[in-house]
Amino acid sequence: MRTGLDQQSLARRASISVGAVKNLESGKGSSLSSLIKVVRALRREDWLKSFAPLITVSPMQMLRSARLKKQRQRVFKPRKKV
Repeated sequence: MRTGLDQQSLARRASISVGAVKNLESGKGSSLSSLIKVVRALRREDWLKSFAPLITVSPMQMLRSARLKKQRQRVFKPRKKV
């Protein structure tokens, strides 16, 4: 790794198994929990920000626009008796 840590040291620092570190490095997959622990152990929490979507519309704007739109109502017509 670029940080100078070997897999055992990183696993110990992140409180995960060496196998989990190997899986992450090789791209074989691991749990999200393991990934977050490794990112925190490397002190690179800024990497996690890249996963968050950019907010383009505020929740308040969404609420206001939803209030402005009225739902279409069906016309109630009683059935004719035959």
